[in-house]
Amino acid sequence: MGPVARSLTGLALVTAALIATTSTASASESAAGPAQPNIAAAALYALSHPTASPPGSNDFSCKPTAAHPRPVVLSNGTGANAYDDWAGLSGVLKRDGYCVFAPNLGGPEGGMFQALGDIPTTAGQFGQYIDKVLAATGASTVDIVGHSQGGMMPRYYLRNLGGASKVGTLVGLAPSNHGTDLDGLVTAVRKLPGGGDFADGVVGVVCPACVQQEVGSSFITSLNGGGDTMPGVNYTVIATRTDEVVTPYTSAYLSGSKVTNLRLQDYCLLDGTEHINITYDHIAIQLVRNALDPAHAWTPNCLT
Repeated sequence: MGPVARSLTGLALVTAALIATTSTASASESAAGPAQPNIAAAALYALSHPTASPPGSNDFSCKPTAAHPRPVVLSNGTGANAYDDWAGLSGVLKRDGYCVFAPNLGGPEGGMFQALGDIPTTAGQFGQYIDKVLAATGASTVDIVGHSQGGMMPRYYLRNLGGASKVGTLVGLAPSNHGTDLDGLVTAVRKLPGGGDFADGVVGVVCPACVQQEVGSSFITSLNGGGDTMPGVNYTVIATRTDEVVTPYTSAYLSGSKVTNLRLQDYCLLDGTEHINITYDHIAIQLVRNALDPAHAWTPNCLT
């Protein structure tokens, strides 16, 4: 079996697993789980606690301080859930003094796998959640930190759903801003006999967001057709040269007057963090903190 065939078979197995997966957890479960050192540990915990909140998050009694007046809303990537992606960063931001919120959207209620659904629909849910955060905290704007799809999806909210007036800063960790070719796998699969039907008819049904994030998709083309940014919003993109999901990794970057594009390896040449674990990388975490609070920014390195 050749590499493309193996990849296609693997994709089919993953898709089948997503179809077969059901959650026995209560949809109302929201207790905060423990901090985790990496996404593998977080995912293991989430298997039995799929609706757990990341540490320090989702306290709707939290009131922003003068030092940190904007709540931070965390947005996870495709197939992950809030706890998977944010069981490291959320506690750090809470200790910094932020009100932190992390919803599970775009997937079955109470399910392990989130952010699979149609991206515009998820963006609408995201906007409703932000309105809920603003109402509870009394803030007028939020900051957003998103991973992968979670760093790109809010741009649809900003551009198409009136969100720009409610957001101060958008920080994307390896965001799929200009789509991905998955190291050529997308093109290879679609060139196979029946590959397009498989992608659109199987993957596209189970995970519409997966197909929408393909480079050159109608969604990605429309999203970027009017320019990458919206007036009044600050954008920071944090990418890694070793990204194996958003490829080429530079497709994460944005263009605009209020954009800062960063790369982990410019702070530590030896940093081999890939797409999945970037939310747990100590350099990425500090760069997020810098973007949210530039007045107290400091430059991370391989050790700190």
